[in-house]
Amino acid sequence: MSEALSDSLVAAQSGLAVGFIVFLRIGAAMAVMPAFGERSIPARIRLAGALAFTAIIAPAVFEQVSAALAADRAPALFLGTEVVAGLAMGLALRLFVLALQMAGSIAAQSTSLSQILGGGAVEPQPAFAHIMVVGGLALAVMAGLHVRLAEALIASYHVLPPGRFPSPAIIADWGQIRVAHAFSLAFTLAAPFVIASFLYNLTLGVINKAMPQLMVAFVGAPAITAGGLILLFLSLPILLGVWREGLELFLANPFGAPG
Repeated sequence: MSEALSDSLVAAQSGLAVGFIVFLRIGAAMAVMPAFGERSIPARIRLAGALAFTAIIAPAVFEQVSAALAADRAPALFLGTEVVAGLAMGLALRLFVLALQMAGSIAAQSTSLSQILGGGAVEPQPAFAHIMVVGGLALAVMAGLHVRLAEALIASYHVLPPGRFPSPAIIADWGQIRVAHAFSLAFTLAAPFVIASFLYNLTLGVINKAMPQLMVAFVGAPAITAGGLILLFLSLPILLGVWREGLELFLANPFGAPG
């Protein structure tokens, strides 16, 4: 009886140790994760989400983490390696939210709507950006973001083994690629508004040349405002579809080259 109880205690201690190490990576990732790590979500809810993801992921990586623990590595080492790995994953995903914010800011500046409800969000941003971010996150969650995140976090243990610091050069190159892709995606999403703004200003220039006495800027201001809102209404479903496709490609292969 005592031997069985002792074995149970040892197994429980091993399970708790593995769960804690997995929580270090998941908690760091969840702190900056899209949708689940937003500042508008209460801290208790975010903590509950991190614990839920830990309960899902820990059984899938139990053997890998147990082997790392059995390798006689210093327990304090995991505090560094797992937090770094989790932040790397979380920040790479956060770049997709920043891409939406940048696209909304570019679109708002192009259509002279950058100051409408600029401080309505937790992080001050134009209304276009706020609408894009909320719409994109809602679309991603409805499309099964939680499942894709769990799969990507499990896959991260194969590329970033527990108890080992990733190569700084590899992480730097990977991060540079992800940042460049985020800027490229942001401009792609904002391209319709930039093109519309260019055509609008070109038209105003032609009209001003033909009729110098007409205050074309005052006459055309309502047109660019209405045009921007109409263009947002028509193009946003397509733009969010492009964004979601990019997010899903990343989650399917987080450490590969952007598609």
